[in-house]
Amino acid sequence: MAIIVNLDVMLAKRKMRLKDLSEKVGVSVVNLSILKQGKVKAIRFSTLEAICEVLDCQPGDLLEYKK
Repeated sequence: MAIIVNLDVMLAKRKMRLKDLSEKVGVSVVNLSILKQGKVKAIRFSTLEAICEVLDCQPGDLLEYKK
């Protein structure tokens, strides 16, 4: 089982760069890059909420479960 992170897809849909998201959310580019690559082990709800607010999306748009 795996959780797939679709942050890159949402960034492309919103025509936004990772650096821009980083500045608006207040999370480092390095940490967002780790999240984008799916190598993150956990994410704070406050961070997820901030990302969803900036990208105008739902958590399910960013995270996907695949067997």
